[in-house]
Amino acid sequence: MYAMVYDSGSDQKRGDYLISTDRTRLDLAMIHDYLCNRSYWAQRRSFETVRRSIEHSLCFGVFLGDQQVGFARTVTDYATFAWLCDVFILESHRGKGLGKQLIQCVVDHPLLGELGIFILATRDAHELYRSYGGFDGLQASEKWMVRSPQRTT
Repeated sequence: MYAMVYDSGSDQKRGDYLISTDRTRLDLAMIHDYLCNRSYWAQRRSFETVRRSIEHSLCFGVFLGDQQVGFARTVTDYATFAWLCDVFILESHRGKGLGKQLIQCVVDHPLLGELGIFILATRDAHELYRSYGGFDGLQASEKWMVRSPQRTT
């Protein structure tokens, strides 16, 4: 029998902000709104898809008091692989180093520390992930493949 790994809440205080993995604190409506209306990568996700993705991932929320102002999600098996995705800080809280702190919390998390492969995709934040997460360009990209959903026209 297998036990599912669940992180019930690792909290780290960063100045006035708190970064937490406690899913019960997450503001699903705010996350869905940001992903669908302000991100370039998740504009067609339904609320149900966002809810299920959070349910099956290790998520990090950034909070100022009770207000959620940032988010990151890792899809992982907790042993060999993780994919960092859906990372954002609300516009009104940018420029305070929160993105850097969030990425550092993700890569330093004890459940993700021994992974063999940790990937992400970004259109415009390469230096953030390179400097604060230790990410680099994909090595041996000729070995990697992707299966995209079939689109009907």
